[in-house]
Amino acid sequence: MSEPRVLIVDDQELIRTGFRMILTARGIEVAGEASDGLAAVEAERRLRPDVVLMDIRMPVLDGLEATRRILARNPACRVLMLTTFDLDKYVYTALAIGASGFLLKDVTAEHLAAAVRLVGTGDALLAPSITRRLVQRFAQSDDPPAVHRDLTALTPREREVLTLLGRGLSNTELAAELTLSEATVKTHVARIFAKLELRDRAQAVVLAYETGLVAPSAH
Repeated sequence: MSEPRVLIVDDQELIRTGFRMILTARGIEVAGEASDGLAAVEAERRLRPDVVLMDIRMPVLDGLEATRRILARNPACRVLMLTTFDLDKYVYTALAIGASGFLLKDVTAEHLAAAVRLVGTGDALLAPSITRRLVQRFAQSDDPPAVHRDLTALTPREREVLTLLGRGLSNTELAAELTLSEATVKTHVARIFAKLELRDRAQAVVLAYETGLVAPSAH
């Protein structure tokens, strides 16, 4: 499989330069850079990268709106949000609108390259414990839900699988919990994504909380 092409979006030149050096040294092509959200939308349209590393807080147009515009035009693009701390409400919103995960800006070089390669294959970058804390904190806020889906299309088994996805279980853990083969679990997950028009597991986690399948903990 070929390496993904990456667009780096951050208003800090030092971060863009550092990420470019890290990725290039590991054989990952950096297609371009942008210093604000509006420039990012234009650069994505022109360069067609596989993965966009997207800062959240930027001038002109923030990373959330830039992500919305990019994914509305090109749903195949994968967006990884860059943030300075993990429990960031903007990251939660980004996952709900279709971002494939998030990275802390102090990420190690190896983790950065691995994350880009992972989402480049179409998977979501989820650290289940962090993602679960993030969703628990913000899913029941006063803001209207970012995701609306009718779950009546799901079979009882698919609802069960979605609930466990919302709790952060991997396919291997799902298979063990439900006494199913991993192949069967993957089929259920694929059908859930198709029926609910979900991009990946990140959106599935958000949806499970926002529809009440999984309740935020009291902690």
